[in-house]
Amino acid sequence: MPLQIIAAIFLFALLFVFIQIGVVTVAFDKLGLSQGSAMLLLIASLLGSSINLPLFTVDATSTPDPRWQERLRWMASLHRNLDPSKVLIALNVGGGLIPLAFSIYLLRHHPISGLTVLLAIAAQSAICYAFSRPIPGLGVGMPILIAPIAAAIIAVILAPEASAPLAYICGTLGVLIGADLLRLKDVRGLGSPLASIGGAGTFDGVFITGLVAVLLA
Repeated sequence: MPLQIIAAIFLFALLFVFIQIGVVTVAFDKLGLSQGSAMLLLIASLLGSSINLPLFTVDATSTPDPRWQERLRWMASLHRNLDPSKVLIALNVGGGLIPLAFSIYLLRHHPISGLTVLLAIAAQSAICYAFSRPIPGLGVGMPILIAPIAAAIIAVILAPEASAPLAYICGTLGVLIGADLLRLKDVRGLGSPLASIGGAGTFDGVFITGLVAVLLA
């Protein structure tokens, strides 16, 4: 079963549990969203996790890992020009594009200085880069609680009056930059024909980071 499908099933189950105990409502209420808007955002993120927007390709430095073969056949139906000798760099809609768009929305609706935001994102990106590791056959891995805890601490220190939105912004963008963009140099040798920014391997990290960081901030 493709990793995206497994991740989606896990996250739907996790989302159901969170809804039952009111975690989602509390978290997004702190960001100024109604329950309906929060659910729309979460469902769009989960559904979008299976959509990758191709950006460019780089030459692979290793042959495809056997663990990627089943996933390669599944992805071929989505990316018909997928070349095993290259690595397709793509942007995941649910784990990359939507968090970026929502972060822009938060910036437009909360008075946080640009310098504060840049410092928070830079600090979070550095932490995510330091704790993330390329894992051949799997992708880029990182302890799941590092990012949300770090984002919450950074947000409370830099902008205590707007810690919730800043925690989401620096938490999610820090994961995307530190564990994805800054690790693009490592994807050539992972044995995967696809490197998705915000995709499988980091989508759950972005999802959990945004949610938990807001709750802790």
